[in-house]
Amino acid sequence: MTVHQPWDALSGTRVLDLAHPMRRGMPQSPNHPPYRMLLERRHGDLVRPDGGSAANEIVITGGHVGTHIDALAHVSRDGRLHDGSEAATAQSATGFSRLGIEEFTPYVGRAVLLDIARLHGVPVLPPAHEVTVGELEDAVKEARTEPRPGEAVLIGTGWSRHWDDPEVFTGQLGGAPGPGPAAGEWLAERGPRLVGGETLAFEHIPAGSGHAVLPVHGRLLVDAGIHIVETMRLTGLAESRATEFLLVLAPLPLAGATGSPVRPLAVLAAGDTA
Repeated sequence: MTVHQPWDALSGTRVLDLAHPMRRGMPQSPNHPPYRMLLERRHGDLVRPDGGSAANEIVITGGHVGTHIDALAHVSRDGRLHDGSEAATAQSATGFSRLGIEEFTPYVGRAVLLDIARLHGVPVLPPAHEVTVGELEDAVKEARTEPRPGEAVLIGTGWSRHWDDPEVFTGQLGGAPGPGPAAGEWLAERGPRLVGGETLAFEHIPAGSGHAVLPVHGRLLVDAGIHIVETMRLTGLAESRATEFLLVLAPLPLAGATGSPVRPLAVLAAGDTA
């Protein structure tokens, strides 16, 4: 009698890394401290009696730089956080006493990709394209699968393709594609645990507006308690044509932080690979 182990189900699967590599000069919002890494100790600075040597580094980064996830403490409205408490009573120089990213339980579960770029037959949506409710509903029909409460929904815009062009990727001048307020409401009503996208801000950024107003952030983080993952690398996932898959996502447990770098992994069944 053959006994099948749980990991037998992983046979033939493919894992896609949905994070961008972190390096100096990568595109980021000017609202956050830049990423820097430097070697604090180089090989040869200290040599052990056996000839061994070690190198190590210092990493300095904001919590919202590179592929990252927003904690519920990241955004407030009228001075209040998601739990209704006053943000001023929770924040200090050392971080937040509640709703920090360390409270996020690592996610291992189903995710649905709604590829809006594919819906339009283009590799990447134009700058400042507002994703509408109609487009989301059409993408659901195209995907032939429904987002379910408590799971993950990713929005494909193709914006990852601009990663090597920071002037375009940041959207500071031309804007960036993403859900508008109505699409944000549509997402909130479906109650996902988290949503994710490819741009710096998971929402429609009009040309020349920067990140001055972020209504979708307020609706998702403050009202609905839905975490947001930004600056994801979804190109390979879109090319796989997979519409639902296993998502593994775990931020660093930075106590009191409003966000954290994250390395999401998409696990595709053998039949979902291109």
